[in-house]
Amino acid sequence: MAKAKPKSKPRSSARAVKRTRPSARRSRPAAQAKAKPRRKHSFVASHLRDEDFEGGLRRYAKYRDLGMNKATGGMVQAHVIRFVPPCLPEEVSKLHFHDVEFQMVYVLKGWIKTELDGQGAITMQTGSAWIQPPRIKHKVLDYSDDCEVLEIVLPADFKTVELE
Repeated sequence: MAKAKPKSKPRSSARAVKRTRPSARRSRPAAQAKAKPRRKHSFVASHLRDEDFEGGLRRYAKYRDLGMNKATGGMVQAHVIRFVPPCLPEEVSKLHFHDVEFQMVYVLKGWIKTELDGQGAITMQTGSAWIQPPRIKHKVLDYSDDCEVLEIVLPADFKTVELE
């Protein structure tokens, strides 16, 4: 008995058209995409203790380091900032910027009024969050006596440039 030949589709004489638009190209499946090398991170936990708040960049603020700098090998800085009452506008309202790649602030308690270049004055309250674009000029205008914020910054080591 002779074996049957598998049926094949008839060949077309048309040639495949080369796609030139980048959007028409297929991207690699996620599993085949090359992953960027990542820094090793270690586990860290930080628990609230009043004695962990220390002086830092500004006299009118106490900082509680959350241990992210060491745990991420310098990739991320995260700290809680507890503002020292009373707010003295002549001291806090100094125009400056931070030379960072990313900066996010979340209000844990109270409120803070800040002025950001191109945005004007904004009052942020408990539960408010914002991103400060890299190198945006800004200043603190006022804050409540109980103001605390969480600040996350990349990279952990950055410079603050005073403009006033």
